[in-house]
Amino acid sequence: MNNLGLEDLVRYISKNGIKQNIEPVFKTDDFVLYNNDSLELISSFPDNCIDMIFADPPYMLSNGGFTCQNGRMVSVDKGEWDKSNGFEVDLDFHETWIKECKRILKPEGTIWISGTYHSIYKCGFLLQKLNFHILNDIIWFKPNASPNLSCRFFTASHETILWARKDKKAKHYFNYDAIKNGSFPEDIMKKPRLQMRSVWSIPTPTPKEKKFGKHPTQKPLALLKRIVLASTKPGDIIFDPFNGSGTTGIAATMIGNRKYIGCDLDKNYINLTIKRYEELKTNKGLFNYDN
Repeated sequence: MNNLGLEDLVRYISKNGIKQNIEPVFKTDDFVLYNNDSLELISSFPDNCIDMIFADPPYMLSNGGFTCQNGRMVSVDKGEWDKSNGFEVDLDFHETWIKECKRILKPEGTIWISGTYHSIYKCGFLLQKLNFHILNDIIWFKPNASPNLSCRFFTASHETILWARKDKKAKHYFNYDAIKNGSFPEDIMKKPRLQMRSVWSIPTPTPKEKKFGKHPTQKPLALLKRIVLASTKPGDIIFDPFNGSGTTGIAATMIGNRKYIGCDLDKNYINLTIKRYEELKTNKGLFNYDN
């Protein structure tokens, strides 16, 4: 099954849902969105069909606390989907989706998982338990992070992103030249024509990226463009099981020549993604990296 194109894969998924046929709510020749539970959707995928996965799973940090946003105190609660159900239940949730992601990745395929300390250590442990080969842990430093209101802790100003390969013996793709010699003006730590290091300084999403609305854990386009550029090649199929505002897919479309599948339970975020995609397509070619 590892040579299926996007159209073939969508047809396969539609016929193999456990409970019912699963159809996309939005589809073009390079961009497909599902408004489904991600585990139900993944279970309908064939083995070894995806080149790269980016996953930003729930951090399970909605606990009634507060943070600072634009100078105002706001709740950290993001929704029921982000509330912890206890260590064992949370761990089982992460193991279930990571195990399924391994099944659908090609042997040389890679997965990126983003998280804070609330979730990332569970995910890192499970990657090792499930025999992934961890390639890097990236520190995404946020130079414009919100201050700490309690003044009793260090200000949280980074997230960790794990990059791992499915098969230890396979050869994954890494666009070394583009990452070493490319232009990354948003990152004050990246030196021109020198190897990129594992600490990335990238500001949180700009107001322009939230033009049609925002997701509480939205990632900046600069971050996802870098990830897509580094670890995929033309024609690759990228999957995001926690689509959110669709930044992974928008980044893939901006770079060009990639296929994207995203899934989210919330129809509002699916609609937000569609608006972002359609606006981008009105300016098609403007951001194509041709890599």
